[in-house]
Amino acid sequence: MKRNSKVSTAVIRRLPRYYRHLSELQEAGVVRISSSALGKSMGLTASQIRQDLFCFGGFGQQGYGYKVDILKEEIGDILGINRGHTVVVLGTGNLGRAIIENFRFSINGFRLLAAFDISKQVVGTRIAGVPVYHADELEEFLSKNQVSVGLLTVPIAAAQEMGDRLVAAGVPGIWNFTNYEISFNPEKVVVESVHFSDSLLALNYMITQRELQGIAKDSEESL
Repeated sequence: MKRNSKVSTAVIRRLPRYYRHLSELQEAGVVRISSSALGKSMGLTASQIRQDLFCFGGFGQQGYGYKVDILKEEIGDILGINRGHTVVVLGTGNLGRAIIENFRFSINGFRLLAAFDISKQVVGTRIAGVPVYHADELEEFLSKNQVSVGLLTVPIAAAQEMGDRLVAAGVPGIWNFTNYEISFNPEKVVVESVHFSDSLLALNYMITQRELQGIAKDSEESL
């Protein structure tokens, strides 16, 4: 299968949506789906879906559509679901603990190996079966275990330092939940930062626009 090595960020961002939606369709017993039906259920156009998938080769058959299980498998392969990637969590406060206990790493292609903290109350214990080590043991652990991603939920003051330690140890990816813009050489590490406030502010904007449009409409009708 021929794949385009220069795929836009927008397309990459849509791939997990495709994978998640196809998983839901598969669970619902859907065997085959057309690009128009898939687009309608995802709020996209059929043309957009065909263009996105064309970046990675040919999928489906004209007049037949896509086999849900095969398309899901292909997109999972593109996303690296079956490459055996691993993750460690740095910081087991409220957010770190919640992620460890509730996020389904395995269905997203990751195995959660360990967590690290400095609190005497949590070091040496297990959270949802995951062992918690002292942060001082991080480099030793990384030297003995191949880790793909370091998940940061440490306080902002420690974000850059802990990120630096991950990069120095050769960890290729950082999932950053610290609400701090850590900075690294992009040739050494890929950083995915999650800002909950950004999502909420975007939602705030959209709500505000609807409210303003409603006010404007009411004003026009009263004239």
